[in-house]
Amino acid sequence: MATYIEKAGVDKEVFSQLSKLAEKNNPINPDFYEKYDVKRGLRNNNGTGVLVGLTKIGDVKGYDLIDGKKVPRKGELYYRGIELQTFVKGFQEEKRYGFEECAYLLMFGELPTKEKLENFSNIIDSFRELPKNFKEKLIFAHPSKDVMNQIQRSLLGLYSYDDSPEDLSISNLVAQSLNLIAKVPTIMAYSYQAKIHNYDGQSMHVHTPIHGVGTAENILTMIRPNSTYTKLEAEILDLLLVVHADHGGGNNSAFATRVLASSGTDIYSIIAAATGSLKGPKHGGANLKVYEMIQNIKDNIGAYPSDEILKDYLRKMINREVFDKSGLIYGMGHAVYTESDPRAILLKEKARELACQNDVEKDFSLYENIEKFTVEIFKELKGQDTVIAANVDLYSGFVYQMLDIPMDIFTPLFASARIAGWCAHRIEQLLSDVKIIRPAYKGVIGEQNYISLKNR
Repeated sequence: MATYIEKAGVDKEVFSQLSKLAEKNNPINPDFYEKYDVKRGLRNNNGTGVLVGLTKIGDVKGYDLIDGKKVPRKGELYYRGIELQTFVKGFQEEKRYGFEECAYLLMFGELPTKEKLENFSNIIDSFRELPKNFKEKLIFAHPSKDVMNQIQRSLLGLYSYDDSPEDLSISNLVAQSLNLIAKVPTIMAYSYQAKIHNYDGQSMHVHTPIHGVGTAENILTMIRPNSTYTKLEAEILDLLLVVHADHGGGNNSAFATRVLASSGTDIYSIIAAATGSLKGPKHGGANLKVYEMIQNIKDNIGAYPSDEILKDYLRKMINREVFDKSGLIYGMGHAVYTESDPRAILLKEKARELACQNDVEKDFSLYENIEKFTVEIFKELKGQDTVIAANVDLYSGFVYQMLDIPMDIFTPLFASARIAGWCAHRIEQLLSDVKIIRPAYKGVIGEQNYISLKNR
């Protein structure tokens, strides 16, 4: 029972009865979903997503649809028509950071010239610092044990500092978007400092954002006590930001963004809602579940188990016998990708590089074996035609760990990157589809009689 229920002096038996009623009267007969042809989770019967909109921002290709059936294929992710791996190769070959260029591309639909990129980066720089007394009054004075929660509250708080929060003109949409792309990493860093000080008993280090170094370096500057980092650390964090910046319009948080945007509400309410969506363990919070799963494996069968012992434990996880008994191998499988997740491929390469540099190749081997053996076990259990691959979350948490990124900000870093994609989706929704999103739900309870209080 929640502690605030106990603190309020609520009768435990009365509350228990209410809980039982909620559990009894809310589940819907699962047969009804098939009877009324309901697309549960907005998925068609063949596993494809129900088509609910159009977008030019991002595109995810994970399978081919042939004669109504999903045919597995190599996964590809496109930002404004440019394949992710091609985009990454472009800025890395030129020895540059890529996140600001990525944000520009997502927001404005084209690659910037050198001059336009410099001007854009300067605008982002000018927005990084928070309003006067904001961090003291909204973050430090009211810390949260969860950084994502603090980001949500801070986003809503920014509404009060905006002179035109409800203005839907294109110039204001752009200004608000660039302001949030710049400020959310700062909010994240200060929220993390407040969390570790108030809940973990650690010293709080408050650093001011630096001009001219980009988002990745500013994050490392603000989260670390001495603000120091290596070039490689900044480059890999920048890559993580690029990889997480968008994932098309069909993912849960982008769809939440579009649903709220379609109502005409303000950007702060929209991005706070999207952040809440991303926080969930079935979405952006999955990297934390991978971390917990790895710890569970190490605690129960050792840090470097033999192949057969690891395979046996993975089978038990799939059979709901161990760990959280969900039947899931976190970091494996995806709603769209089948043969491969391009983000996972990029991060696996960096994970291998960092593991060699940090002399933790055995730890990397554990992740790699989980990937390999899960594929084998699924084929054993569900047939040789079964296709499953690692998703972005399998290796992202491991990379964060090797970068000495605190677990508290694994998902907040994801959110800091995804602001660019969310803002782009909000603008596209407002300029392209003016109807409010309102899907249908069928009532299945039937009419009930009202009984007077004295006769119940």
